Amino acid sequence: MVLAGIGAGLAVIGAGIGIGKIGGSAMDAMARQPEVANKIQTAMIIAAALIEGVALFAVVVALIAK
Repeated sequence: MVLAGIGAGLAVIGAGIGIGKIGGSAMDAMARQPEVANKIQTAMIIAAALIEGVALFAVVVALIAK
């Protein structure tokens, strides 16, 4: 059970880091080119949603495979 918790925790930490990097990069890109902010924001939201999906899947697998 402890290993399942560690696996789930690593998945959540990885997702947090990934979404943080996406957000930071998107803010940098929007600061450089404000005219394409809407397209960048849409791509950022889609990428963040995909990362969240993978993280949720990893948490479920970690908890099931105990």
